[in-house]
Amino acid sequence: MAERQEQTASDAVMTRIGQGVMLHHAGDREEARTRFLDLWREIGEDGDALQRCTLAHYMADTQDDPADELAWDLRALSAARELTDDRLAGHEAEVAVRALYPSLQLNLAADYAKLGRSEAARTHLRQARGAAEALADDSYGDGVRAAIHRLASRLGDAGPGSTGEPGPPRRAS
Repeated sequence: MAERQEQTASDAVMTRIGQGVMLHHAGDREEARTRFLDLWREIGEDGDALQRCTLAHYMADTQDDPADELAWDLRALSAARELTDDRLAGHEAEVAVRALYPSLQLNLAADYAKLGRSEAARTHLRQARGAAEALADDSYGDGVRAAIHRLASRLGDAGPGSTGEPGPPRRAS
């Protein structure tokens, strides 16, 4: 019974994150940011790692200041690293989390590039390329690989793993 209540609460948090994402995509960046921040306060710094990862990942997109965007993207990566096998029961969940890493690393590379920290940007770009091997051959994977290539081109770093194909904007998730 307690496990079912915990799952219901987790689903409710993820639903609220999804609602914030919809607000952001509809152009209400400020309301999305406000809701995400309220939800972050509820979850807490030590809350569920998957919820924190997801929320921080999307919260970064609502930031006006590149340094704030970087801080949220770093929180997302940190939370992703905390995910445990217990929380990710099943092969599909593990694969899904591995598929997050290329996007998380790409976001950090883009953040560092915005801040003029090109060496840090290249480091995270290389990590994104390496992690991209876990991506499926689907529209999400294609979009992330294309975003990696676009950032590499901007940084003048056309190393291995770039696709040469156009794709969606920076956030492919």
